[in-house]
Amino acid sequence: MKSQDVVILFKLVSLHAKQEKEGSSLFGDEDEALFSVRSLERYTGISKSQVNLSLNRMYDVGLAKIGSDMGNPKVNKQALLEFVVYGIRYVFPAKLGVLTRGIATSIAAPVLNQQIKSSGELIPVWSDAQGKEKGLAVEPLHKNIRQAIKNDDLMYAFLALTDAIRIEQLRTRKIAIDKLTKLLS
Repeated sequence: MKSQDVVILFKLVSLHAKQEKEGSSLFGDEDEALFSVRSLERYTGISKSQVNLSLNRMYDVGLAKIGSDMGNPKVNKQALLEFVVYGIRYVFPAKLGVLTRGIATSIAAPVLNQQIKSSGELIPVWSDAQGKEKGLAVEPLHKNIRQAIKNDDLMYAFLALTDAIRIEQLRTRKIAIDKLTKLLS
């Protein structure tokens, strides 16, 4: 398993939620299938070959399956939640790094920043030269995090909550797990 697999799974969940909410067709921009490997490459910044390999890994371990609707990939949300809650900290650990400019994550991201107040420390951020926040670097699950969260608040929430589970203390992790559970249900 690779960390980009989690990014792709969350993007699939986000795309399905967007499709249900907007009642959009199975086609995105330029008449391209919304769940195609090419589309997932465009939405995540992960190459088509890596997206394909990732999907095959996820099918093999039961985190995704080929759906009955035109063969689009479907995420096993319960299995994904269990993996993030119980395994991600050990498989893809994260630590706060050097001071940098970037995109707020974990307790500083919009999904958690109203519930959890920082004790005046520097906030966790994904390093990004175009980022608006200053804080301590956290290595994201994939290097193209900006592209993965672009125009996708749900995806941003998924990844920020995952970082809270990866780097925060027990109390904060519990809040992040509760929020992630609600978002995935």
